[in-house]
Amino acid sequence: MKRIDIDDAIRLHTKWRRQFLNAFAGGNYADMPLSEHRGCTLFSTLKQAEGAYVDSADFLQLIRMHDRFHALANEIVELSNNGLGDSADLLLPELNEASHQLVAELDKLREFRDR
Repeated sequence: MKRIDIDDAIRLHTKWRRQFLNAFAGGNYADMPLSEHRGCTLFSTLKQAEGAYVDSADFLQLIRMHDRFHALANEIVELSNNGLGDSADLLLPELNEASHQLVAELDKLREFRDR
């Protein structure tokens, strides 16, 4: 398996999530950089992964969770851009939960790699 720095991936993801949530905390939807999460470095890292793990159900679940996280982020941005900030706010807890699930799945990747 091409080695993935799990700790760095988690750190970068957590940093991005905090920035995203902070941008929306004060209703500053227009100030959120729209393209930042669409150029996710974790996505490219996962695409480059090699070895038996990439065919496992856990890895495929990680990909699905990552896609779900960014789908929620996209939906929040789209709602806010269309003047539906209150609706966007309602999705923030779901985004936060998706983030925690993604980090837990990344930890599973570490467990597999360290065997």
